[in-house]
Amino acid sequence: MNDARTATLHRVTGETDITVTINLDGTGRAVIDTGIGFFDHMLTALARHGMVDIDVTAKGDLEVDFHHTVEDVGITLGQAFRKALGDKKGVRRFGHALVPLDEALAEVVVDLSGRPFLAWDLPFPTEKIGIMDTELFEEFFRAFAMSAMITLHVTRKVGRNSHHIAESAFKAAARALRMAVEFDPRAVGIVPSTKGVL
Repeated sequence: MNDARTATLHRVTGETDITVTINLDGTGRAVIDTGIGFFDHMLTALARHGMVDIDVTAKGDLEVDFHHTVEDVGITLGQAFRKALGDKKGVRRFGHALVPLDEALAEVVVDLSGRPFLAWDLPFPTEKIGIMDTELFEEFFRAFAMSAMITLHVTRKVGRNSHHIAESAFKAAARALRMAVEFDPRAVGIVPSTKGVL
């Protein structure tokens, strides 16, 4: 069992400069500054409902569009998550959550499989929430799943309001990830795989 499941990563490209710190055994504290207000709001929800501490500072080419910043935050956060998770001994591995927000209901299922995959079925009725393109949420979750090396299924069950749909998905992801990374008291020191490695 790891004593401190934390990681800090700094990633610089020609388009973004991102620093992420994560503590998987935190209290839900979030310090987020990506320059994209609604994205900050979603990452804050991810931390709060996942009971992980997340610090994100991102400087990106927002004058071009938000794509590079959102995707690169997903990459960096996913890499930090993977590093903090360590050898995965003793974790539950699987997590799932159904989370409502008014008329919207999203389901997220996760497997800390070591096999990166995103199954995405979260249609939005509008192209934007405020000034943020709704198509960027899929880019974030894909980048996160690929970099964290996890299998992630995100599904809209119902919903008419784009804000509600996005927020229910982030909260469901938070709860599913929280379940998956929790330690199983019946499996201390055991990698939850018949292969012995994840």
